[in-house]
Amino acid sequence: MGTGTPNPLQAGPRRRASLVALVFLAGLAAGACRSSAPPAEPPAVARTVPEGLARAADGEVQWRHEWVRGAVFYEVFVRSFADSDGDGIGDLPGLVAHLDDLNDGDPATGRDLGVDALWLMPVFASPSYHGYDVTDYEAIEPDYGAEDDFERLLAEAHRRGIRVIVDLVLNHTSSEHPWFREAASSPASPRRDWYVWRPDDPGWTQPWGGTNPTWHPLPSSPGGAFYYGIFWGGMPDLNYRNPAVLTEMERIADLWLDRGVDGFRLDATRHLVADGPGALQNDTPETHAVLEAFAAHVRRRHPEAVLVGENWTDTATIATYFGSTERIAGGDELPMSFDFPLAEAILEAVKGGVAEPVATTLAEVERLYPPGVIDAPFLTNHDQVRLATQLGGDPVRLRLAASILLTLPGAPFLYYGEEIGLPNGPGGGDDRLKRTPMPWNGEEPGHGFTRGKPWFPFVVAGPEVSVAAQRDVPGSLLARYRELIRLRHASEALGKGEIEVLDTGEPALLAYLRRAGDETVLVAHELGASPVAATLTVPGTVLLTESPEPLLADPGAKLRARDGALEIALPPGATGIWRLQ
Repeated sequence: MGTGTPNPLQAGPRRRASLVALVFLAGLAAGACRSSAPPAEPPAVARTVPEGLARAADGEVQWRHEWVRGAVFYEVFVRSFADSDGDGIGDLPGLVAHLDDLNDGDPATGRDLGVDALWLMPVFASPSYHGYDVTDYEAIEPDYGAEDDFERLLAEAHRRGIRVIVDLVLNHTSSEHPWFREAASSPASPRRDWYVWRPDDPGWTQPWGGTNPTWHPLPSSPGGAFYYGIFWGGMPDLNYRNPAVLTEMERIADLWLDRGVDGFRLDATRHLVADGPGALQNDTPETHAVLEAFAAHVRRRHPEAVLVGENWTDTATIATYFGSTERIAGGDELPMSFDFPLAEAILEAVKGGVAEPVATTLAEVERLYPPGVIDAPFLTNHDQVRLATQLGGDPVRLRLAASILLTLPGAPFLYYGEEIGLPNGPGGGDDRLKRTPMPWNGEEPGHGFTRGKPWFPFVVAGPEVSVAAQRDVPGSLLARYRELIRLRHASEALGKGEIEVLDTGEPALLAYLRRAGDETVLVAHELGASPVAATLTVPGTVLLTESPEPLLADPGAKLRARDGALEIALPPGATGIWRLQ
């Protein structure tokens, strides 16, 4: 927003009347962005909402997200998870065959990981290995199987109590999508207005830095047309100033929700509507309006479905994507967004042996997020260097990172392979190196992933980095993840409670209370290289017993109550979790 224009995203909860008044200039809705560069400073005049976006006014239906709060999600790249037919490419039947490793549906068993939900990276038809350039939103990628394979996955997952959300790419399509091919065929095409066009290149570059352009020449129209694609020319952005585009994406969402999916991870949600160069390609009021309308549609039809946004930015900006909680509990926009600052803080704390980054970020979340929303903490994902690589494969630090993540509020997300310490592949910045095949065992050449040649080489990280090598080893990283997830399920405070970070007086000691109802749990992590002994003061509302109940205590971790305070001792790299009441 320009300096002369008040920013509604920084003015507290956005009531619909104020949002509607600020959304779209009639001229922009008519396509001004296609014919000339938008002004660097949008004029401070009233904006009107196209009819297609005004449908978000329904405030009667609330989210039903009790299943989400405290749930543990597991991110799966199907191509790299398990191959059932020997072609070297992971597929949906392969994933079904390993569901019991993720959650066998029986709480009495202990060999499964115990996750509550899966996030499938793109499974729709696409010309690329990663799938974020969709060519058919209604079809399963043939490499992964067919519609009946997906239906079987949903049935088998739901039978075990596992929910399934899928990646839905709202921001752009593939340049090979029939919509874009039709749009590019002629300025008079009925779908021309489904994408964003202009007659010249205004010279915008990607808002996250570098010199890559965001306007691309149409090869079939030399010197005559440029289209907008914030990521690259092969992924043209959809035009949400055209209400027909939102209507179509709502229809697609309904299609998959009716087929049984439990929600969507929404890709690149900061960039749906650009308003100019640089930062005006991020976080515009128009983008918020689109998401609010989309969420209202999903909520009306499937209030139990969850939407998780990818808003890779600071805490204050992420907070705006929940929208208002005054009318809709949990937020009238995106009910969840990935907590990128907290992920960075956990890694900084574990690498540096200091508690301050996590404590500070949790305080920011408490101060800036609307009340009652669900956080989505994680450690790394498919776009980031893997956790094990960032931590140098250090088993102590890997356990610490897991112990922090899985004792935080919200719904934590794990990236496949994280639970066994799978590192990046060797080499540079190729994203494939972050998405290598899952080593189910150490047997060459297929490592339990495939009977054939894998689509991409395995990471050879030692015989202990496989599921088989860790499954029955009590001290393994996989065992720590299983233990933490089961503990989270068994404790209302750890699963769904509030958090209160304690002032420990020790720079390497991170301690916090988790509280729900009558249950209070103390969680403490010693991040440094030396043992620590400290006295913790807890609120007077916490009733202390002389011997708090240990729920998880690494060797040497000790806690006792004395004179209304807690005396704690932790060896370096240790975690202790105790029920205080």
